[in-house]
Amino acid sequence: MKERVIVGIDVGTYQIKVVVAKDVPGAPGSLPQIIATGFAESRGLRNGYILNEQDATRSIQSAVFQAEKSAGFPIKRAYLAVSSVGIDEIFSHGEIITSRADSEVTETDTEKVLEDSEERIEEHIPNRRVLHDIPLGYTLDGERVLGRPNGRRGTKLEVDALFVTVIEQHVNDLIAAVEAAGVAVEDVIASPLAASFVGLSKAQKRAGSILINLGAETLSLAVFENNLPLSVKVFPIGSNDITNDIALGLKIPLEEAERVKRVGGTSNYPKRKFEEIVNSRLTDMFELVDAHLKKIRRDGLLPAGVVVTGGGANLTGIEESAKLALRLPARVFFLDPGQNGKVKDPLWTVAYGLCVWGASDQVERSGIGIVKSTKNSVLKWLSQFLP
Repeated sequence: MKERVIVGIDVGTYQIKVVVAKDVPGAPGSLPQIIATGFAESRGLRNGYILNEQDATRSIQSAVFQAEKSAGFPIKRAYLAVSSVGIDEIFSHGEIITSRADSEVTETDTEKVLEDSEERIEEHIPNRRVLHDIPLGYTLDGERVLGRPNGRRGTKLEVDALFVTVIEQHVNDLIAAVEAAGVAVEDVIASPLAASFVGLSKAQKRAGSILINLGAETLSLAVFENNLPLSVKVFPIGSNDITNDIALGLKIPLEEAERVKRVGGTSNYPKRKFEEIVNSRLTDMFELVDAHLKKIRRDGLLPAGVVVTGGGANLTGIEESAKLALRLPARVFFLDPGQNGKVKDPLWTVAYGLCVWGASDQVERSGIGIVKSTKNSVLKWLSQFLP
């Protein structure tokens, strides 16, 4: 079969990352192969949203040009991740009476009950747009449905659903900046979900796990259980806060603090003092995550543990800090350089996750958000793992 090329763009606050990958449809179990990357310093952004569209567009153009030069062909279309602090979640309940005379539940019924649950939250999310709607469980005539209700018989269909929302202005500005750079946006996905496509295995999603993406100014997470995302959240804290702490604690310029952070300390400064500064801030971050897990009643209850990725995942001692604060197994996720064009650094996880999503079966998916196309396809993509 003919190879397809998929492009993912991760517009981070620190860097713009572009990944170009190729995929051969019909090759079971294989992930797309990274053939080119591009990156550029981010300008015009803060906490994942755009302050200056022109500056952001120039940064995106620079990263895209680098990827084009490496790939040897122009980039015209791409999948886009959104990671601004404007991302949030809201849960809802919907219910309908099934439409057929014989009471068999149809695809139309499952779509309508999800629409009903969305209508119930519309007045609670002004200035927001639903990126993803994810059914967490169905009930048919008062009985919990294991799996999907389609084909079963019953009168009253109910659903509990998770809606991932974003501030509409944020995502519109992001799309405008990318398209002003000459790249058409095929679809938009929340970055924690994009990262989970490569950062978490099927077994981890089934047993219960949390993926944490630590960026420069944001910490985003996705919690999975029974192969479904139970929670998606973004906090306005990131590895830049650690840089600031190092600068204050060691009385050094920010540029030097960033360098020291990246190399894990140097002999020029007290090692113990450096480690105390970093560990203190990491503990604060993971305690914030733990508070969220308590809110959704999953603290200490995710057997597959914590997976940390993103540009901040390279910090020394981050696994141990996560393990102690969250009371769960913890590890850092690195891309497999043997399979992905020698790309290993976890800062590429989101951009590559977009390529994995774009390479999924096009018969089963028609988009990953309602920003550029249709809804429900996150569930459709995940449904291949359901019993």
